[in-house]
Amino acid sequence: MLTAIEQEVIALFVRMADVLNLPRSVGEIYGILFIATEPLCLDDCRIRLNISKGSTSQGLKILRSFGAIRTVYVPGDRKDYYVAETSLRKIAAGFATEQIQPHLASGVDRMARIRDLLELHDADERVQLEEKVDLLENWQSRAGKVLPLVLKLIGG
Repeated sequence: MLTAIEQEVIALFVRMADVLNLPRSVGEIYGILFIATEPLCLDDCRIRLNISKGSTSQGLKILRSFGAIRTVYVPGDRKDYYVAETSLRKIAAGFATEQIQPHLASGVDRMARIRDLLELHDADERVQLEEKVDLLENWQSRAGKVLPLVLKLIGG
């Protein structure tokens, strides 16, 4: 049974996971690890949250990929135990690296393909389309410049 404070912290991170378009289990797991006073293993998380082993395993994998949790050694136990990373900078940087930067990188390639496809249109239509493609390239460029600044603002 979760305590009232655990329920509220978990609800907060479930909402954040929803905003970031991540599975609910990611928010639940991060929430329980964040508020826990001791490291938890996969089974601890699964039982406390009443979620499946598959959802727990997937959620832990996603959180590890972002650097939002880390594995810690518990003497006398062979299981992996986890604690929440509490540095917003590290979590944001991990999220940006795993989720945002790949989209920005693929966007550059896509923009080149779009630019090539302009040639298939007649001259009148091409002028209008070029304006929109220019705008898209501008957005792409701005996103690539803003992300590092946002991460810097978040600080350590």
